[in-house]
Amino acid sequence: MATATLISLSLYFIVMLLIGLYAYRNTQSDVEGYMLGGRQLSAKVTALSAGASDMSGWMLMGVPGAMYVSGISSAWIAIGLTVGAYLNYLLVAPRLRVYTEMAGNAITLPDYFENRFNDGSRMLRLISAVVIIVFFTLYTSSGVVAGGKLFETSFGVSYELGLYVTAGVVVAYTLFGGFLAVSLTDFVQGCIMFVSLILVPVVVLTEMDSITALGQSLSAQNENLLHLFVDASSGDALTFIGIASLLAWGLGYFGQPHIIVRFMAIRSPADIPAARRIGMSWMTISLAGAMATGLLGLAYVTQNGYALDDAETIFIYLSQVLFHPLIAGFLLAAILAAIMSTISSQLLVTSSSLTGDIYRMFLRKQASQRELVLFGRLSVVAVALVAIALAYDRSSTILSLVSNAWAGFGAAFGPLVLCSLFWSRMTRNGALAGMIVGAATVLLWIYLPVTVNGGSLSSWMYEMIPGVILSTIAIVVVSLVGNQPEQDIRTTFEDVDNAVKHVAIKNA
Repeated sequence: MATATLISLSLYFIVMLLIGLYAYRNTQSDVEGYMLGGRQLSAKVTALSAGASDMSGWMLMGVPGAMYVSGISSAWIAIGLTVGAYLNYLLVAPRLRVYTEMAGNAITLPDYFENRFNDGSRMLRLISAVVIIVFFTLYTSSGVVAGGKLFETSFGVSYELGLYVTAGVVVAYTLFGGFLAVSLTDFVQGCIMFVSLILVPVVVLTEMDSITALGQSLSAQNENLLHLFVDASSGDALTFIGIASLLAWGLGYFGQPHIIVRFMAIRSPADIPAARRIGMSWMTISLAGAMATGLLGLAYVTQNGYALDDAETIFIYLSQVLFHPLIAGFLLAAILAAIMSTISSQLLVTSSSLTGDIYRMFLRKQASQRELVLFGRLSVVAVALVAIALAYDRSSTILSLVSNAWAGFGAAFGPLVLCSLFWSRMTRNGALAGMIVGAATVLLWIYLPVTVNGGSLSSWMYEMIPGVILSTIAIVVVSLVGNQPEQDIRTTFEDVDNAVKHVAIKNA
């Protein structure tokens, strides 16, 4: 059985490496080609690449596990994420694609911030680059840990070997193929995830006696599993703040560098509506499949009297007991696809900041395009090695830090991105204040020794909410107190506004 499964996984790895080779041979030799694919991504590649890099192992392990334990009350997170992703496509994607090209042809998010506000001090670039490098190195490490545990659990190989296999394949295609390889592999990985999240719940459903028997099995397990406003794991009714905290996950989309960089790379602003339709369809169906996997998996386990120690392994468990080993290998490849698609995106975004925002701006201002691409590739290897080293310590606090990275990016960059795209009165000092206040609020909310009803601040309210609110207030207040932006900045803003409106009229 293990041999057949390994054959499927080996074929998957070979396909990823071949895509990396194709991208290497078709990638432009300059920095824009390596870091943004020459801004030539099609709508479908943009959509599935953004979705696959967004969801990670959370889609195939976290969502089913949450549904398995807490029931459909966990759907509030999925609802928040779906709404947030849609608004991200609607509000951020078209304006960011136009603005990054018109404002100095920015190829990274810190690059855009500096060009948008004409920041001669380069403090915006430096602070945002440091935030990206630190958080994404830790984020990458968590993905490597997930890969190591998957190999250890599924094949009995050492955890350390799993780390190197997972990171090694990702580094290979990212190192040589750059952004094009990452985006194309994400597209394939997104397709694998999509098929798997339809296949597993459908097969589980065919194993059940009837829909009635399914409902009875779930009710017998816990009568609150099918209650949208009650957490089945605790039996407590969800409060308004509790629901708002779950929905607030959607606010994070506006500030996630590895997602919005796809909008910067799409071929044309005119392709964004098609990307939105494809991306939202993929996300809606995939999330529904992930939620169904958790609930149906619980009913199957209960009906057959099995014991499952870790709820987040329900997808792995079902793939092993219900499918032929070759198909099981394909399903395990879906989990690896989710993990690797996010690792590769994080590696490349971190490499981009190290190359364009640190090395070129502060260390080698006269570096050639070839030198910058070489440094970018070396940065991919360096970040991966640091991530592997951090992943060796299973008891480290890395995973707890990474669990808050979504809120950190969302609060530090989300209000900043939105205001920079839609408010011409925003100033450089307002941008700095918003970024610092947002990040600081999230960190303080997590680590301050303050309790509410006996629990931490984070357990009472998701740190994204106060982070986004205070960041927005800081941006508005500091911008209004300061001087008006320079005329050339206001002119560029108006040009972007007119260009976006022109594209919208053509699409209509």
